[in-house]
Amino acid sequence: MTAIQNSIRGIQGSAASVWHCVVLCVALLSGSALAEDRWVEGQHYQILNPPVAVGRGDDVIVTEFFWYGCGHCYTFEPMLTAWGKQLPEGAVVQPSPAVWNEPMRMHAKAYFIAEVLDVKATMHPVIFDAMHVQRKRLTSRLELRDLFEDNGVDPEQFDKAFESFGVDSQVRQADSRARSAKISGTPSLMIAGKYLIETRAAGSQTNMLEIARFLVDKELSAR
Repeated sequence: MTAIQNSIRGIQGSAASVWHCVVLCVALLSGSALAEDRWVEGQHYQILNPPVAVGRGDDVIVTEFFWYGCGHCYTFEPMLTAWGKQLPEGAVVQPSPAVWNEPMRMHAKAYFIAEVLDVKATMHPVIFDAMHVQRKRLTSRLELRDLFEDNGVDPEQFDKAFESFGVDSQVRQADSRARSAKISGTPSLMIAGKYLIETRAAGSQTNMLEIARFLVDKELSAR
């Protein structure tokens, strides 16, 4: 093969690479435009005014409002977990229990106890299963204590966390967060404290996640 032929092949290869990049960029822009057209503010999601405080970090926070006793939350949880693993760097999912009554307050407390004791990865699905598979109500301290103990948590550590100011404070903050977002049900998603996505408006739980990703990408691109 001559030097001229090698040069021609090199030019062709470079041109193909450039063309591939152009096509990829156009596809990405087209996908963004399609999402912009498909998901309509005020129809599929709401803008929160004023925004809700979600922390001081630089990450885009995807707040999941949930309740352990909610059947829709139970089916949504594995979907959200898988979806969360696909988020780009700079975006994270942060569960936030809803608190509308005393049983829900107890369940919210269970979530934050698990977080404080560093057993959330274990206890989060266990609590869901206890309520939806084993049909336990978990409305008393004793029921929760037994459940945590059955899953390897020292009862004394549970009691200490249950009675702590820190856990009570987190429950109050979660309650305030949900009220500020004006959620009407669970599961609901809030993006960066600015946008609220609810199942009825989104049309399905799958749509909720697609809208959430669209808004996450929008927030990240603006930073």
